[in-house]
Amino acid sequence: AGLFAAAAAAETSGKASDCAAAGAVAGRFLGECRTREASLDSSVVGKAVHEHAASQAAVTENPFTNRTFYVNPSYAASLDNSIITATGQIRATLQEMKDVPSAYWLDRKAKILGNGTRTMEGILADSAAKSPPHLVVFIVYDLPNRDCHAKASNGEICCTYQASGRCDYLAPGNCSEGLAEYKSEYIDEIVSVLKRYAGNVPIVLVIEPDSLPNLVTNKADPRCGNRATMEAYKRGITYAIESIAAAVPQVPMYLDAGHGGWLGWRNNMDAFVPLIHELGIAKHLRGFATNVAGYQSLGMMCPKYDWCLDRPHRNASCCLDPCNLLNQWNPSNNEANYALHLKKAMGEGITGFLPHVIIDTGRNGVAGMREDCSNWCNIRGAGVGLKPTTETVDPRLIDAYFWLKTPGESDGCSETLPDGTKCPRFDSDCASVDSLGTRTGEPPAPEAGDWFDFQVKMLAENANMSQA
Repeated sequence: AGLFAAAAAAETSGKASDCAAAGAVAGRFLGECRTREASLDSSVVGKAVHEHAASQAAVTENPFTNRTFYVNPSYAASLDNSIITATGQIRATLQEMKDVPSAYWLDRKAKILGNGTRTMEGILADSAAKSPPHLVVFIVYDLPNRDCHAKASNGEICCTYQASGRCDYLAPGNCSEGLAEYKSEYIDEIVSVLKRYAGNVPIVLVIEPDSLPNLVTNKADPRCGNRATMEAYKRGITYAIESIAAAVPQVPMYLDAGHGGWLGWRNNMDAFVPLIHELGIAKHLRGFATNVAGYQSLGMMCPKYDWCLDRPHRNASCCLDPCNLLNQWNPSNNEANYALHLKKAMGEGITGFLPHVIIDTGRNGVAGMREDCSNWCNIRGAGVGLKPTTETVDPRLIDAYFWLKTPGESDGCSETLPDGTKCPRFDSDCASVDSLGTRTGEPPAPEAGDWFDFQVKMLAENANMSQA
């Protein structure tokens, strides 16, 4: 049952047409299944492309090592609003979460400049005042036509604007105006702030969640596959990475790579690798960020990325598979094994590129809580995961676990907002069987990014913040 089963059925049939159909049905967080002919062991992308090893990213050491991570006082203040009405262990856990660092999302232009700890500039000024300055993680997230596969985008920059101010994803063109806005009013402003602080404050950037994974698996959706969106994503990301690398080469960047339940199928990885090569950005990257704002299980790492596809290994602890991915020929049953998959595929596909990985553990403290693992919005039964740390299962590959999505901020609104009005950006995925707000006794969810008191208390109740 469910969307993952569609890929399994197509895998069994071995028909490319069935695989394409499964991918189209599954949408944002499934990805297309692979065909029988696909084999990463024989070839990652058919023939490895070459990129000279000397053009490796400037950052060669783990940027998280021996650093104090920045804790945003604005996040602590949001937690205080929930602590007031919490009791018992939930209250104690929320108090503990106040001291846990998390990333800050630059999802609107207005969050770049200004004072206070709700802007990039203000956060960096606050960090710079500490001795020594604390490491700050920012999420760069404002491409034109953002969230192309979502049923209700929350983006602010458009290739073509409708009269309402929302994006017209189906409009023709090459997104020249949207890209000009993205470059001059967003990326260039970020670069100007970075140039003032990067020499003093340690900074890490995660680049544009969901964007390139959508181009890999969702081109059949005309909102993602039309020329304007594809130009916006490819040219926008290239400009962002090249501009930042030129201005502040000491700032490490991790490009979003979805998660194992999205790009973990071999044929999806076979498409992702040449896309990275096409853009010519590997030389500027420290590596990839996975599970950003996701709920995929962290799991344990196997000896090989596809270890669990061999049935004799299925009982190994590293082969626990809460989303039943292995039966659909997806070797990335958890994010640790997905990191292995990225390392192997990129290393074989782009000569000299040895990517490192960071994994979002903000909300993956519970495994197997979903009825359908393609559901992604305000998941019931989730819990906060491991606190940010460099003590990962394989520090040679995985630089850090980090809370990239801020626990407590909504993924998206219910059809009716908490104040009783209709949500203008309602996405039907937020009414899934696994989403909070769909059962009696659960309050409706606020808009994406707004504080969700009921959710953060649930995340605290189900917390798993310490490694066994």
